[in-house]
Amino acid sequence: MITCHVRYVIDPNKVDAFERYAKMWIPLVERFGGSHHGYFLPSEGANNIALALFSFPSLACYEQYRLASFEDESCQQAVAFAEAHDFIVSYERSFFRPVLA
Repeated sequence: MITCHVRYVIDPNKVDAFERYAKMWIPLVERFGGSHHGYFLPSEGANNIALALFSFPSLACYEQYRLASFEDESCQQAVAFAEAHDFIVSYERSFFRPVLA
C-alpha cells in the first residue's frame, strides 16, 4: 500500500471553495480504487495550509488512477472548478508506506 500526502498552500479567503473542491475528490479517488482518508482544513495555527491523505494498493495503482483521471469528465470538472476559483497557491505531493502491527 502507498499513501499520498498532499500539502496545499491555499488562499485563506477561499477556504470554503477549497472545501467544496475537496468534497468533489473524495468519491473520485474511491471510484478509481483508492481509499481517501480525508482533507484537513486550517483550524488553529496557519490559516493557509490544507492537507489530503489517500491510499492505493500500490504506486502502480496510483499511477493508473492519475492517468485515468486526466480522461474522466468528473475529474476534469473538479480541476476546472479549482482553476476558476483560484484557491490553490501551490501544492506538494509525497508518498509514504505504512508500518502496521
